[in-house]
Amino acid sequence: MAHESIEDIILQDDTRGISSLRSHLAPNYVEEASDLIVGRPGRALIITGFYIAYARASETDGPPGAVAIGEALKKLGYEIAYVTDEWSVEVVKAISGDAEVVEFPVATHFESAQFANELTARLRPSVLISIERAGLVGDGTFRNWKGEDISKFNAKVDHLFDQHPHSVGIGDGGNEIGMGNLREVIPGTPKLPDNPCVTTTKQLVIASTSNWGGYGLVAQMGLRTGHDLLPSVEQGYDWVKRMVEVGAVEGLTGESKDWVDGRDPEADAACLRDLHEFVAAQR
Repeated sequence: MAHESIEDIILQDDTRGISSLRSHLAPNYVEEASDLIVGRPGRALIITGFYIAYARASETDGPPGAVAIGEALKKLGYEIAYVTDEWSVEVVKAISGDAEVVEFPVATHFESAQFANELTARLRPSVLISIERAGLVGDGTFRNWKGEDISKFNAKVDHLFDQHPHSVGIGDGGNEIGMGNLREVIPGTPKLPDNPCVTTTKQLVIASTSNWGGYGLVAQMGLRTGHDLLPSVEQGYDWVKRMVEVGAVEGLTGESKDWVDGRDPEADAACLRDLHEFVAAQR
């Protein structure tokens, strides 16, 4: 199936209703996010890791998209560091190669803000990118897609975004960092939370699955810079497989299997296949 835009590709097979937010973003929102990143060379901090509390494990959505972005940015000359917390550090390390992985402590707001200040001062990031990372909601808690309080399993990485003007958030459910950009319109939208994340980013990327949003961003950065940056379908699956081997689970069921957000490997591969076809057609 031919698609007219990257946004069409990453919003296909939408099972959560996230595409209903598309009209509230710029038509070319992926391009706008890509331009922000490409225009800020230096070091990128990539924040990811979503803990599925009832499964006591981190999910397969998020880190593959994060590493796809990180590997693309390394090809463009950026330095990379990943940020997560104790609940997801092992799955991120399993696929992130030799890049630094920062473990953000689960602590009070004061301590978290202090850690964020010190980390920013040490690494001096030119851009922040969050993908599939639970963000604070209006009552000061973290909530999963069912609305359950998962605060004790989340480091308050939101404090990184409070002090940085150049940031991108990627999400698929309304409760992730960046969704604060649309916090006025998410409540009441079918299938999306009435209590969404309030943490904002400069640019927001929505997708049917957050990994797909990451892949779409990589595709656009490749078109923007003239480089071949997209991971292969096989690489995308290998990242998921390696995560599961060290304990990650499929997010909807909490099962230890190589699926992502309810999609088996073949269904999950549709996005990368379509992005490769789209990029090839643009050249």
